[in-house]
Amino acid sequence: MSVKASGGSSLARPQLYQTVPVSAISQAEQQDRFLGKTELSELVAYFQSGSKRLEIAQTLTSNSDLIVSRAANRIFTGGSPMAYLEKPPVEKEMVMAAAAPTVQPGAVTYVESGGGGGGFFGGLRSIFASTGPIPPGFRPINISRYGPSNMQKSLRDLSWFLRYVTYAIVAGDPSIIIVNTRGLREIIERACSTDATLVALQEMRAAAKDYFRQDAEAQAIVTEYFDVLITEFKAPTPATKQRQRPSGDQQGLELPQSYFNAATTRQKFVMKPSLSESEKGEIIRAAYRQLFERDITKAYSQSLSYLESQVRNGDISMKEFVRRACQSPLYRKQFFEPFINSRALELAFRHILGRGPSSREEVQTYFSIVSKGGLAALVDALVDSQEYADYFGEETVPYIRGLGQEAQECRNWGMQQDLFNYSAPFRKVPQFITTFANYDRPLPDQHVYGSGNDPLEIQFGAIFPKETRNPSNSPAPFSKDTKRILIHRGPGINNQNSNPAARGEFPGSLGPKVFRLNNELPGSSNGASIKYGESSTQAVIRAAYRQVFGRDVYEGQRLKVAEIKLENGDITLREFIKNLAKSEVFLKTYWTPFYVVKAIEYIHRRLLGRPTYGRQEMNPYFDLASKKGFYALVDAMIDSQEYTEAFGEDTVPYERYVTPAGMQARMTRPGTLREDIGKRVDKEVTPRFIELGQVSSNRTEPDIEFRVNQGVTVQRQQTKIFKLLTTTDKVALQNTIRAAYRQIFERDLDPYIIQAEFTALESKLGNGEITVKEFIEGLGRSDLYIKEFYAPYPNTKVIELGTKHFLGRAPLTQKEIQKYNQILATQGIRGFIGAMVNSMEYLQLFGEDTVPYRRFPTLPAANFPNTERLYNKLTKQDKELVVPSFEPVVKVGG
Repeated sequence: MSVKASGGSSLARPQLYQTVPVSAISQAEQQDRFLGKTELSELVAYFQSGSKRLEIAQTLTSNSDLIVSRAANRIFTGGSPMAYLEKPPVEKEMVMAAAAPTVQPGAVTYVESGGGGGGFFGGLRSIFASTGPIPPGFRPINISRYGPSNMQKSLRDLSWFLRYVTYAIVAGDPSIIIVNTRGLREIIERACSTDATLVALQEMRAAAKDYFRQDAEAQAIVTEYFDVLITEFKAPTPATKQRQRPSGDQQGLELPQSYFNAATTRQKFVMKPSLSESEKGEIIRAAYRQLFERDITKAYSQSLSYLESQVRNGDISMKEFVRRACQSPLYRKQFFEPFINSRALELAFRHILGRGPSSREEVQTYFSIVSKGGLAALVDALVDSQEYADYFGEETVPYIRGLGQEAQECRNWGMQQDLFNYSAPFRKVPQFITTFANYDRPLPDQHVYGSGNDPLEIQFGAIFPKETRNPSNSPAPFSKDTKRILIHRGPGINNQNSNPAARGEFPGSLGPKVFRLNNELPGSSNGASIKYGESSTQAVIRAAYRQVFGRDVYEGQRLKVAEIKLENGDITLREFIKNLAKSEVFLKTYWTPFYVVKAIEYIHRRLLGRPTYGRQEMNPYFDLASKKGFYALVDAMIDSQEYTEAFGEDTVPYERYVTPAGMQARMTRPGTLREDIGKRVDKEVTPRFIELGQVSSNRTEPDIEFRVNQGVTVQRQQTKIFKLLTTTDKVALQNTIRAAYRQIFERDLDPYIIQAEFTALESKLGNGEITVKEFIEGLGRSDLYIKEFYAPYPNTKVIELGTKHFLGRAPLTQKEIQKYNQILATQGIRGFIGAMVNSMEYLQLFGEDTVPYRRFPTLPAANFPNTERLYNKLTKQDKELVVPSFEPVVKVGG
């Protein structure tokens, strides 16, 4: 049985069979060990016989019709049973073939086989060979009396039995036969005859064995699985597993035996004095896996040796071992001290009782115990409980009572599945107490199984139709007495909750538009008011289509006959609405795709103009739909007193009420917000700096230019920019190289100073192998630059000089200094140079062919005087930092 997560809750999918590999691996996984010798031998034998099993299944599948035909001819008389066998659809082949004559029921037909099981001699063998003991109550069944429908069902069932035998042969495990066959005897006895079915199964076994007369091994395999099939068919229906519920306020739950048989077999360990030492060791390790969720001897090289020796020698029972192990310092350290009391309580339930807390009252009871007496009192209360005695007794190791072991409750479903996960101890937040606490505060649009996940606001009755949705796993308990809050579409004085006589009042301008036939038109009622009447019957018909179907229908979907009758006055508008609701288009739109509760909700909105109030109103509709079907449901709504009072005979149904979620969705939808909704009224106050910056007089262009350049020295206009456009001009090349030296090293470098250090870089630049940008980066990474501007100074000064040499300015902010300081600390001076040269600022200002130059940045404001001070200082004679002129980003202290 597998569990699939679904938005915080869990979806159980029963797996009604087992295979040899799955059974062996699941047993080893439960015991936290490698596969044993016996299990490996079973796997080897299974895989070695794999091709044989596939051949057997293929042979039985190819001759399934003949095998079923032989069994049917044995128990039916008076015709050909094979005429009633339902064949699967076969694709037509593109070949010319003569049309086969149709087989009439009752006509005798003969089948032949090229295999070893059919033919004339095979028929003779079937007559004289014994297929098994014939039940004393067996009588052949006459086909004409049995009827065609029953014949089709019987042949379908025989084919089903053979098909499941092939499944079990391929799986190597008869569990799929056991799970799906046991209990069919009583069902078939009511429809046919169990004695005849047993004779047919015995005949199918004999027919299948005939195909493997030359292969003793295959014949033994076929016989083994058919014997299981016949034995399980004879067995009585197993009783359901009743969950023991000692408390009167808790549910009495039952689990079908087939689910229990199909679930992953969970081995139960019982300590007995007669067991060997190794077997007792396995039981103790199983107790460790249950209580500590791992084998602590293997995982942590820890054990409770004193308790182990006592339980091995029989001095204490397994129940007492569980008690003392859960009260040990090791358990306390791992599952009690790291958690709050409510979470420790949940984990203790899992370890000792094998389940999660069942109800809020149970959590409150045990929470009081653990709050007063601590871990020891909690363990004593759980171990000494009647539930522990009923399930585990004195010598059985507790086990997880999850899916397939017993029936599960719905009120703690999602939390219990999370608690059974291996990662449960890593969750510190309690789940059960918070979920149970939400029960006192039900939400108006939630269902008993969880909150809705419909794309619209129709959430009442949503039972997770899509697993990809994300409903919460905190369900709210809805009962028949719970009533939803609905908002009236119109004047509040006409709300029928406070004024039931106002059903017939129209909403006016505050609600939806009402379409009503005029009194003089055919099909109208005899009312006195025509205020909301329509002069055109076609307008009313279009409104009826839009209300009933939620949209305009296609031309081919319109009910032309009903429209003509309405225009001629043969039917009323109410009858026309009923015809639309009973149409095939409406049936496929609002009934077929949905489960019953959701379909009723949709139809109720369309025909009566409001959502349902609650379970008390939903239950009669559900009962009517289950007993009489869709059309009776439509009649009940349209013929109801509420419809008569609200719409009468001549008014198109309109939306009268809506849920709060629906109203909110419409009000907050883009394009539907009114100007007076959600708008904040603020007094517009012009900031002071804007007032001071406003120009009150006209200024000339020279005046503007003067103001722009105010405070900036004339050097900005006199700055010469060196840009290398071509390497053929050697004079320009030398000027560019000299400008680069002056920018990076703050002076001219004579050849006798640099000697041959930059000769290679100059030649590469002259040959066009590198760009000016790469030349600048090479100068910055040189030993001379490191010696002059990196080694003598702290990192902050190095960053100042770096931005001066390579970006032509001082550092902008403290954040920039922190960024480059981190690069210096992790990547060194060369990484720092590369980060600046390859920055977006460098590329936008200097590009690939321009030597960096001094810039005169005016923004941010603090950067301009910093750059001025940085360039007006003598680097070698003044080691003062320019950076402290910035105010710190984060103020330290008061």
